[in-house]
Amino acid sequence: MREFKKKSEYKEKVLDMRRVTRVVAGGKRFRFRATVIIGDEKGRVGVGIAKGLDVAQAIDKAKTDARKHLITVFLEKRTIPYESEAKFSAAKVIIKPAKAGHGLKAGGAVRQVLLLAGVRDATAKCLGGTKNKLTNAMATIEALKKLKNCKIEKLKN
Repeated sequence: MREFKKKSEYKEKVLDMRRVTRVVAGGKRFRFRATVIIGDEKGRVGVGIAKGLDVAQAIDKAKTDARKHLITVFLEKRTIPYESEAKFSAAKVIIKPAKAGHGLKAGGAVRQVLLLAGVRDATAKCLGGTKNKLTNAMATIEALKKLKNCKIEKLKN
């Protein structure tokens, strides 16, 4: 009897795939590094990084890592409640909310993270000097972590 895997509630996107090498006495050993973003498009998103001997193994490990690092983003309708900015390594990202129907004006890794988080109306810009997808995605995650639920904050005060 075959067991069926339960279909995940998260959508996933392979952001980056690199072949990395380790030099040993006999020559070079190749491995693959995968960067995967998962999200439910309702406010939960995570980025995972993993290495494996082949591409499929690296992607599976990265998905597991992304599940471990899920964060919850507080959304107001289809956008973020207020402007957020963060830096990760050489990447600096700024995310601004937008009116309904404006659309998602962002590029590259930032766009992928925001889409899987469920943000549909926002403007984002990479201000850092790097084109590295991994650091830009991590900077976006850091910016989203800074967002707090405004309604809860008002109740606390």
